[in-house]
Amino acid sequence: MPPRPIMPLEELDLETVLYDRDAIRGINPHRFEMEQIDAVCFVDTDRVVVVGYRDLRADEFWVRGHIPGRPIFPGVLMIEAAAQLCSVMYYTLLNPKADHFFGFGGLDRVKFRGVAVPGDRLVFMARLREQRSRRWSFEAQAFIDDRMVFEAVVSGMVV
Repeated sequence: MPPRPIMPLEELDLETVLYDRDAIRGINPHRFEMEQIDAVCFVDTDRVVVVGYRDLRADEFWVRGHIPGRPIFPGVLMIEAAAQLCSVMYYTLLNPKADHFFGFGGLDRVKFRGVAVPGDRLVFMARLREQRSRRWSFEAQAFIDDRMVFEAVVSGMVV
């Protein structure tokens, strides 16, 4: 049985965009095919929670070769999307004046609970779990509609 969502899905308004792709580009350095978050739609400074989404399109680079005839969004890109959302949280909520690079530091307790395909909207949630001087860890989840398809503990560190 999957854990409870970090944020109750019925409380989210996915139409409210706080950070669009251009704003996310001002936070994260990823470009082109490696941009994995389309928008951030919820930020809670008290609970240190961020929610964003990724709309999967049929014209993306992975569709042609990742299971031809039955394209499945690669799990490694789900992990990357979760890490990018955690990076947005780091730079906007935890260390907004950072003059250094915050990079991927590790992964724990990864579970893929379903598949995502072109046409799906993956809603990612992340919550701060632990903060140290150079290392942070986050709980991350992804949903399609009300179904959890991914969960992990994502770590980031100053490099």
